[in-house]
Order: sequence, then structure tokens, then C-alpha cells
Amino acid sequence: MKRHVIFLILLTAITAAGCAKPPEAKAPVVPVLTAIAEKKTVPIEVKAIGNVEPYLTVTVLSQVDGTLKKVHFKEGEDVKKGQMLFTIDPAPFIESVRQYEATLLQDVKQLEFYVAQAARYTYLVEKGAVDKNTAEQNQTQAATQAEKVKNDKAQLANAKIKLQYCYISATIEGRTGAYQVDEGANIKTNDTKLIVLNQIMPIYVTFSVPEKDLPLIKKYSEKEKLKVSAYPPGFATDAREGVLTFIDNAVNTQTGMIKLKASFPNKDKYLWPGQFLNVAMTLAMEPDAIVVPVNAVQISQQGQYVFIVKEDMTVETRLVKVAREVGDELAIEKGVSAGETVVTDGQLKLKPGAKVMVKKPGDATDNATAVKGTQEKK
Repeated sequence: MKRHVIFLILLTAITAAGCAKPPEAKAPVVPVLTAIAEKKTVPIEVKAIGNVEPYLTVTVLSQVDGTLKKVHFKEGEDVKKGQMLFTIDPAPFIESVRQYEATLLQDVKQLEFYVAQAARYTYLVEKGAVDKNTAEQNQTQAATQAEKVKNDKAQLANAKIKLQYCYISATIEGRTGAYQVDEGANIKTNDTKLIVLNQIMPIYVTFSVPEKDLPLIKKYSEKEKLKVSAYPPGFATDAREGVLTFIDNAVNTQTGMIKLKASFPNKDKYLWPGQFLNVAMTLAMEPDAIVVPVNAVQISQQGQYVFIVKEDMTVETRLVKVAREVGDELAIEKGVSAGETVVTDGQLKLKPGAKVMVKKPGDATDNATAVKGTQEKK
């Protein structure tokens, strides 16, 4: 009987022990990086990809046939307006000028004779010494010779112009490209390309934006010149500043884009023709905009959202509407208030209601370390 009672007691104890619930494991504390949503004045910008174009481009051609005698510059060199670039052998043109000068001198002498002869016969007609027809013939000879002299002068002037064309100078201030011909080459009139000059101070950056941005661009550009910044990819801190100077007169119906052009002083020659750049055009400044770091905003099937850290160090998800990107930050139109704390790193391990601890940037704290620290405190 006694053994039976003991057995029942043991059985009851074992059953009770088997039915007891094990202690629940507490959810780990997730280490995260955070930032405070701030209220700032931010620019309203239009961004695009731009292409650098010369302010002016001049292709230098010869206006006379001949042999290229001398090149007066080094390729890739900056040249001034009026600086000598090429000399085409002037010898044939100098000789031509001399020939026309000699012909003109001879014909002028002949003209002087015919004029004096016509005057003499006019006098004799008045005296009745000769008939009128003879006088008129002399006058006609003088008039014909005068036309010949006039033609000689035109021929001489043309020869002198051609001689001047042998000396080719820069019509703009700019930078030379690669040599197109070498000394000794035969040059053809308006056919042989000698060099291409690009004026790069100032310089243009062309870019296209969607037509939906055109009303705002026109609205703000009527008040003042819009500022445009441009920089090569990866060099945002080294941007150059210019102003909008051109809006195309039509939208491209195939692409729905409108072409714009900005002018940059480019005194340091940082921008180079043909270069592709990131372009940002500032339309206006928006005060009291709520901004958060770009990394704070995540994307789900429901849309863009952020994790908000509450006072009890748990998180909640909040759908947001992003107005625009401003550098490394996003302007939030709806969903976040100034002063709220948003998670910027560690979102993949979070879910609504999760407990978090804020780590310092660069801290290697992981979940295991965070849990261990929490248990030691207890």
C-alpha cells in the first residue's frame, strides 16, 4: 500500500513536470543605425545627363589652291584670335600681283593718251578743223580704255586678296585639334580641312528633360536665370556652376523630351567638349522640407516606407511619399515628421514591433553580442 502511494506521487510529479511550459525565448535586440528626420531648406531640382559642346566650332579650310609651306602652331595648343596658323606658298600669288600691277600701269598710261587725244579732237571740232565723227571715235577709245583700267584694278585687287589668303589666321580664340594636313601637302580650295578650332571658354552643356518639367522651368526662368551645376560621374564635390541660356523651341515628339543648354565660364578648362556629365538645374528653394537619408527609405509591394524608432526602442513601419532626391537625402512629402528617428541601416532584420539598439557608425555589434549584453544586464 505504501509503495502504491509513493508510485502515485511520483507519477503525478512526472506528469506535472511534463506539462509545464518552457520559458519563452525573448526576441533578439537588433542593432541598427538611425538618423533624425530634419526640417531644412532644400532646392527644387531637375536632374539629367548632359553633354559638353564647344561655345564655337570653326573648321579651317583654304580659300586658294597651293602647297602648305608652314604650320605655325602645335596641335592641341590654345591660340588667340588673329594668330597665324598656316602659310600656303605665296610665290605664285606674289607673281600674279606683280603681273596685274604691270598691266594696270601700262593701261593707265594708254588711258592718259586716249583722254588727251579725245580732248584735243573735241577742241578741233569746236574750231571746225575736223569732223565730229573723228572726235567721237577718240572719245570712244578713251571710254573703252577707262573700262579696261577699271577691270585691271579689279583683277589686281582679286590677286592681292588671294595673296592674303595664303596667310591663314585663327578667326576665334580656341583650342586646336589634331593636324589634318602636314607641311608640303597640296591644298584644294574649300576642300582640304586644315584644322578644327573649338572655343571652350565659355562652354555649353546641353541636356534634355521630360516635357512635364517644362512648365516649371519656364515659370522660374522668367523670374531669373536658373543655376545649373554639372560634374563628371563620381565627382559631385567638384561640380561647376553655370546658368541656363537656351530652351529649344519644340519638344521632341518621339521622345517627349525638351532640349536645354547651359553656359559655363570654364576658365579652368575643367569641362571638355564631348564629355558626358551629371546635370542638376535648380528651379527654386523649398523651405521647411522634411528630409531623411536616402538609406532610410525602403521599397515594398505597398510602396516606399521607413522604420520609425519609438520611445520604447521598438520600431514601426510607416508608408511615405518621397518628393525628390537632394544629394544624399530624400525630401519626404508625407509620412514622417521632423524630429522622428528613422532606421538607416539594419532594416533587413527588422519587423514591426522589433526591439532595437542604436549602434555607432562603424561599430561591429551583431545580434549575438546584443543579446548577450541584454542577458548580462539581467
